[in-house]
Amino acid sequence: MNGEILQAVCAQDGERLDVCASRVCTSRAQAARLIKEGRVTVNGRIQSKAGFELKAGDAVEVDLPPVRETELVAQDIPIEILYEDEYLAVVNKPAGLVVHPGAGNPDGTLVNALMAKLNSLSGIGGELRPGIVHRLDKDTSGLILIAKDDETHQALSTQLADREMEKHYHAVVEGKFKDLSGRIEAPIGRSAKDRKKMAIRPDGRYALTEWKVLKPDFRHGTLLDVHILTGRTHQIRVHMASIGHPVMGDPIYGHPNNAPRLMLHAYSLQFTHPRTMERLTMTAPCPFEED
Repeated sequence: MNGEILQAVCAQDGERLDVCASRVCTSRAQAARLIKEGRVTVNGRIQSKAGFELKAGDAVEVDLPPVRETELVAQDIPIEILYEDEYLAVVNKPAGLVVHPGAGNPDGTLVNALMAKLNSLSGIGGELRPGIVHRLDKDTSGLILIAKDDETHQALSTQLADREMEKHYHAVVEGKFKDLSGRIEAPIGRSAKDRKKMAIRPDGRYALTEWKVLKPDFRHGTLLDVHILTGRTHQIRVHMASIGHPVMGDPIYGHPNNAPRLMLHAYSLQFTHPRTMERLTMTAPCPFEED
């Protein structure tokens, strides 16, 4: 082990190791990967099970791997930066732009664009997705928070893990609603039938979504304000489809031909600035709202 050592303390009996470790990692997924690699200890002993249940007061240490040189290149891709200071930035991502490089998308991503626009990006954990605090699906537009240094990235990731960020989306979904608001509390996991999809599963990760009707007759569907209190993959798309109201234009969980695009937009993001401690609220106008 030769990286930076970060420490966390279990707050209550029964907390999962990956949940506790995620407070000092960029994500719970990264925490689980580092646990599997043997880079996480509990009270000085290596623990390789992400689901290991801790006791209150247990000391967790995470050995972050050294940041490696990125193979990414800066690319002049147009992006809208809504806010920027020396520590962080908030970007309004257009639909169709992949957030970070991956299989089938080695470049032409938001990360490539950020490398050309910003003077620095965090590199915590040696990831090939520098600066990205949280992500959006390729076809979802809206707000993404970017960290310029590791300390800021860590603080923002902790807020995200502790559900101290508030994220709202606008979604146009199929059908009409009897109620003006509601909540969906259903665990989400990888689909057993199609590994590229997510699904409601009793053994999935806890997921909570709140919604309210903004416009009942909007572009042949219903315009909703959707507030996610957890951040599961495809959460809004899976939850809305599960109650019979898939997001319009969704090629995976709904009907791709009933809208010109996936009608999902991250329009509001509220968080505490890690350096000034000011509570900030950022908004990005919904591109498919009627004039």
